[in-house]
Amino acid sequence: MEDNWAKISKGSTFDSVSSDDIINFEILLPTILEEQLAIAALLSDMDAEISALEAQRAKVQALKQGMLQELLTGRTRLV
Repeated sequence: MEDNWAKISKGSTFDSVSSDDIINFEILLPTILEEQLAIAALLSDMDAEISALEAQRAKVQALKQGMLQELLTGRTRLV
C-alpha cells in the first residue's frame, strides 16, 4: 500500500496526507469468508509466536541479570 500512499502524499520536506485523503483512501478487503478466516488464523499464530518469543526473551534477561549479580557480588569468579 506504500506506493498508493506515495501517490497521494504532498509536501516538499516531509510527506503528508490530508484527512480527506485518508477518508477517501480505498482499502481492499477479502470478501470470501474462508480467506478472512485463513488470514485471522495466520495472524493469531503470529501473535502466539511473538508471545512465546517475548516470554523466552524475558527468561533470558532474568538469567542474564542473575548471572551478572553473581559476578558483581564475587560469588562466581571468571578465570
